[in-house]
Amino acid sequence: MDHYKVLGLEKTATKEEIKAAFKKLALQCHPDKHSQSPKYVQHNAKLRFKQVSEAYEVLMDDRKRAKYNYQSHAGGGGLCRYQCTEYYSKYGYGKSGSGYGDKTRSSGLNGGGGGGGGGFGDKFGTAIRNLTTRSSLLNLGYAA
Repeated sequence: MDHYKVLGLEKTATKEEIKAAFKKLALQCHPDKHSQSPKYVQHNAKLRFKQVSEAYEVLMDDRKRAKYNYQSHAGGGGLCRYQCTEYYSKYGYGKSGSGYGDKTRSSGLNGGGGGGGGGFGDKFGTAIRNLTTRSSLLNLGYAA
């Protein structure tokens, strides 16, 4: 599903244009507006409203929009696991277990090597992230 087509916008649309398009379409296809319509019309309105809402949610959030634009450009809309790995890890989004940055690198970045991943750099980064979470810091404070 192309979020820009759902809202009837170009890829260069501003947040104001996205908001205006969403409001217009949300009023047209809101399920409450079609409460007296036949069941199939209600069902179609509900599906359309969900599509419009999802498109709005993705396009209004800068991070989600960048991810969506990159995926639609690089992989035709599908999850581009290998291309996205380097893109997301470059910007710090490669978390272990997220599908991005885990065991997909073969270039040896962060100590992972040979396609197996799990090198010293990955383990060290995970340990640091775990130790610096708020709950871990609070537990350390209470233990001291």
